Amino acid sequence: MLTLLLVVVVIGRTRYERLILIGRCCVPLRLEALKAAITEAKSGSDITRYKDAWQLLRSVAPDEPEAKRDDEWIESTELANRNETTRLETELKGYKNNLIKESIRMGNEDLGKHFESIGKLTEATDAYNKMRHDVSTTKHIFDCGIHLASIAFQRHDWATVLSNVGKISNIQTGDDEQAQQAYTKVASGVALMGLGNYYDAANTLLLTNPNVSPTEYNTVASPNDVAIYGGLLALATMDRKALQARILDNQSFRMFLEHEPHIRKAISLFVNGRYSNCLSILESVRADYLLDIYLQPHMPTIYSRIREKCIVQYFIPFSCVTLDSLDAAFGAPNQSVEPELIRMIRDGSLRARIDAKNKLLVAVSPDPRLVVQTNALAVARKYEQEAKERLRRVNLIFSGLEASGAKKLPGPGVGGPEVNEAWYEENGQLAGQGAEREDQES
Repeated sequence: MLTLLLVVVVIGRTRYERLILIGRCCVPLRLEALKAAITEAKSGSDITRYKDAWQLLRSVAPDEPEAKRDDEWIESTELANRNETTRLETELKGYKNNLIKESIRMGNEDLGKHFESIGKLTEATDAYNKMRHDVSTTKHIFDCGIHLASIAFQRHDWATVLSNVGKISNIQTGDDEQAQQAYTKVASGVALMGLGNYYDAANTLLLTNPNVSPTEYNTVASPNDVAIYGGLLALATMDRKALQARILDNQSFRMFLEHEPHIRKAISLFVNGRYSNCLSILESVRADYLLDIYLQPHMPTIYSRIREKCIVQYFIPFSCVTLDSLDAAFGAPNQSVEPELIRMIRDGSLRARIDAKNKLLVAVSPDPRLVVQTNALAVARKYEQEAKERLRRVNLIFSGLEASGAKKLPGPGVGGPEVNEAWYEENGQLAGQGAEREDQES
């Protein structure tokens, strides 16, 4: 029921898509969600949405009144859509004949909105792209970017979302710029998450202004979604110090966390070193997050990263830990954490080894002498390469040749002389004088 209440906060096609996802994935809420999806579809003009929701409801509850196909509504809506399309196209043709630039822009915008409302996203994109040619103010540019980003959201084309939002993120329209920035932050954060760029997504969502009305961005996400996405992604990608400074001490983002107190508590427990309790809270809300349209595909990866961070942070203070204690802290009932530890060791995320005989996880510390020797050899190779390059350049200068596209080489060390053409000429003259003195002495 809580999930359905959160769906009500968002509007537009996003609400319908969330209801359909719940209807597909959640058996207890399936019937209620599909009925709500049918109601949502019939409140608009997209016949395809209604047919999809009706097919799902008919397959799970054929005896429900809503499972009966409403052919009368379909026919009347199809007729109304055709008439509206014809009317808008005729008006746009008249505007083009009269060469009224602003009217042409508005005609393309109205036609794009109409196509978007009836589910013809390709035609809507074409209309919005044509609208670009006739924009005359920054507000028009911003509106055009919003329309194109909306289409990309419905297609889950995250790269296009970022492209269009990036074009309008710094536009000053003279209206409420805070509201516009809130939309761009939320849209960019969701798109970055969709692309798997979790760290940048978290940073972007943390910059969302909580004082802006949710109606400015609720076509994309709700304040609850901002708290969930930002909190989970930060927990998966940031260290304890950053979590304390960027979230727990961030008065702006804490206003979002008031909508989702369990996220704030999970982060607080992680920062305070209570890792098993942190994971327990996240597991308790895992089912709800799996019903989120944007978060669902990334849940395994995000939760896995958070769990790995908890295990690594738990192990850092110790030189060795018994596998039994790790099972008690992180293991599932009748399931050992050892296979997960082996995978983390192989991936390099956990610097340790497993003592199978004594059932211990032992920290692996790098040999200081080996580290020093490795660094010394690396520095020696670097200096050798620099010396060869300098000698090669000196020989070129002595031979009267020039190196095309020559770049300045770095000095021999910190605070060393700058190596450039003047340096080579000076050293070449000194070398020539030295050679003459040797000839005279001989």
